[in-house]
Amino acid sequence: MDRALLVLVGLSIFLFCTDIFNLFTLKPPKTTTHYPLLDADDPHQADPQLEKLLQEPLKFPTHQKSNGFGGAGIGSTINIDFCTSCSYRGTAITLKNMLVTSFPGVDVILANHHPPLPRRLLSKLIPVVQVGIIGTIMAGKHVFSRLGITTPPPWYQTLQANRFGSMASTWLLGNFIQSFLQSTGAFEVYCNGELVFSKLKEQRFPSETELRDLVGKKLGGGVWP
Repeated sequence: MDRALLVLVGLSIFLFCTDIFNLFTLKPPKTTTHYPLLDADDPHQADPQLEKLLQEPLKFPTHQKSNGFGGAGIGSTINIDFCTSCSYRGTAITLKNMLVTSFPGVDVILANHHPPLPRRLLSKLIPVVQVGIIGTIMAGKHVFSRLGITTPPPWYQTLQANRFGSMASTWLLGNFIQSFLQSTGAFEVYCNGELVFSKLKEQRFPSETELRDLVGKKLGGGVWP
């Protein structure tokens, strides 16, 4: 039982240190893949599929209906920062598809809106407390004797009276508190780094038409007819 307690405590400390390290570690830059160029004069590098494609007749594009914004989205970036723990992903994906269709060439990036740093740190401590309480319940009175405490405190006697219920309650309550600390209720939309809509301020989601008009104004495409 002492070995199990040491493993649980060591695992909780390792997870906590890993979360702290990942919290302050910058993400590495994206790497681009370079493909080798084929030499047209070298017969050994001939691509049969490329030759077949070159021999096919050219297909001229058909006329498509304009959406009123032209190429205003080319080179622009729209960031949608939303609360992932609030089940907002479906709404974010729907609005992303609408923006990509309305503004051809725009880059729409979805990301999690992180809570303030104190709440993030507290949410990282919750698993450590959960493992500590569950480990103490499983270890029994040996953990207190190791600490020089001959008589366990009353709260420990209460937990020991219903061990499985206490462990289940600790796990469920800890997950609820962690989810509460990580949730922000945010749905913030930025166009080229400039805020165009904030759910934290408006206390509501934007409609597709409203968001399309706001982004269209920022991109210089006017208002959707």
